[in-house]
Amino acid sequence: MKILFVASEAAPFIRSGGLGDVAGALPKAFNQAGHDCRVIIPFYKEEIKGDLQSNLRYLASTFVDLSWRRQYCGVFEARYDGVTYYLIDNEYYFKRRGLYGHFDDGERFAFFSKAVLEVLPLIDFFPDVLHANDWHTALTPVFLDVFYRYSEDYQKIKTVFTIHNIEFQGKYGTELMGDILGLPDWARSLVMNGDCVNFMKGGIECSNAVTTVSETYAGEILDPFYSYGLEGILSQRRFKLHGVVNGIDQKEYDPKHDKRLFAQYGIKDVAAGKAENKKSLLEMINLPYDENRPLVAMVTRLTEQKGMDLVGAVIDDIMRADIQVVILGTGDWKYENMIKAVENRYPNKFRAILAFSQDLASKIYGASDLFLMPSKFEPCGLSQLIAMRYGAVPIVRETGGLKDTVPAYNAETGEGKGFTFKTYNAYDMLDAVWRSYACFYDKAQWSKVVKNAMKSDYGWSVSAQKYLDIFQNI
Repeated sequence: MKILFVASEAAPFIRSGGLGDVAGALPKAFNQAGHDCRVIIPFYKEEIKGDLQSNLRYLASTFVDLSWRRQYCGVFEARYDGVTYYLIDNEYYFKRRGLYGHFDDGERFAFFSKAVLEVLPLIDFFPDVLHANDWHTALTPVFLDVFYRYSEDYQKIKTVFTIHNIEFQGKYGTELMGDILGLPDWARSLVMNGDCVNFMKGGIECSNAVTTVSETYAGEILDPFYSYGLEGILSQRRFKLHGVVNGIDQKEYDPKHDKRLFAQYGIKDVAAGKAENKKSLLEMINLPYDENRPLVAMVTRLTEQKGMDLVGAVIDDIMRADIQVVILGTGDWKYENMIKAVENRYPNKFRAILAFSQDLASKIYGASDLFLMPSKFEPCGLSQLIAMRYGAVPIVRETGGLKDTVPAYNAETGEGKGFTFKTYNAYDMLDAVWRSYACFYDKAQWSKVVKNAMKSDYGWSVSAQKYLDIFQNI
């Protein structure tokens, strides 16, 4: 099967979050299963650096009609770890600092979505399945149906659209309809939702199948609380909605071989390995070490979605215990200020690191005993999967992918991989923290839950096969 994976970012070239990780790992899993999956992303010339840029090979160029505009479109190619990548070049749209947040993002990603279809003859690759991801590429299935189906080469292409986070939909004023999208009158209803143009709605409407990144989230987004206004179209198109949980690259995230750790370890020597990592990390961030004191970590965006309001409500209760906390991340200024204030109150027990570093993130995963992830909603989540891989026991709210990947630990049966709570309430979260804290001091129980977590198989092979089944079905 020929698959074209369309995304706004993809590792190793550029990634700002979970989508980049997925776009870097899932196509590789498709290829390992015997298929031909290729990836196409924008060429962010200011962000893609070093060898990743210098090793690109120019292929060809064309022009893309975007309403009354006729814009240059170059195509570059690279191969990395068995996957072919195509990068769409237009310096006006993509030679900028940062991937998102520009005033003309609607125009930029409308261009990219159409350019994907325009370059298929240039790369001589007409896929059986075109797999678009999130709002940035949601117009690709729309443009395919409206402008390209007349051509024999495009007629048999099937489309899949994956929602990674429904909160961000690509919503713009109706002036985009004629000025940028150039859709004929009969097609305008495909992207209209309420009184605005909605890119994601178009992807849902036009794709042969719609997926999201966990089974629980696929059910949750039918509820107005989670759907951000798209519950109507999702309910109407429920017959083509599927949930497939994300995986992680278990080769990259492997405590046995991760050179970013202070000491590598596996499931057989996890206690000693984590103790050495904890001691070295705490020394690095200037906190005192005590092997009998649990270290709770968060590697997160500092936003309400990630449960930072719950953390703020009960952090003083948590810090009264013999416990240490380290938080790595950036985000809303009020939460950045909040955790720095907590650090000032508890200088020997709490550390707030307002940055993001993959090196430091790995060190924190390797050192921490508990990993707190009390999300308000979480389509899938990768951090809890990485934490379990490194033997850091998750504390999560039962929502989205967190519910699907972290079964609650049962002390009587010895089954389960973490500690959970259901309602979005700070004291329910605090109860889960206290349960995990108590388990930490019961060494027999603690050893069981750590090993259960580390034995988890959240590689991509199973999830890739579920996607392939969907592709085959359509």
